[in-house]
Amino acid sequence: MFISINYLAVCAAALSTIIVGALWYGPLFGKIWISLMGFTPKHMEELKKRGAGKSYALAFIGSLVMAYVLAHFTSIWETIGIGDAFQLAFWIWLGFIATTTLGSVLWEGKSWKLYLLNIAHQFLSLFVMTSILTLWR
Repeated sequence: MFISINYLAVCAAALSTIIVGALWYGPLFGKIWISLMGFTPKHMEELKKRGAGKSYALAFIGSLVMAYVLAHFTSIWETIGIGDAFQLAFWIWLGFIATTTLGSVLWEGKSWKLYLLNIAHQFLSLFVMTSILTLWR
């Protein structure tokens, strides 16, 4: 089986997760996330002082790997439009992300609200990625 990968689309899909995350955990739901995480203003100041460059770089590398794998999935499943991208994102999200992330509630003591906020972000990111990879072959 021959799989054609658009590496520019892979990079764009990876970058999209950084953008979605910055919006999700920034202006859209940042205050809610900070509260659910139990971060104090002092803790937030410490995080700002450390800087986020290394974290963003590592997150981008992880997103590149995910986008590359998703590019294979969109090729193998021959996704055509947004509907196909949505279905692929949903089943990957439900089968792998929503289920494995459940451990944060079950074993780490995180709240259900935080879990729902995080998995909603993961679904949106996955949907944007699969859409880019489906529409830009």
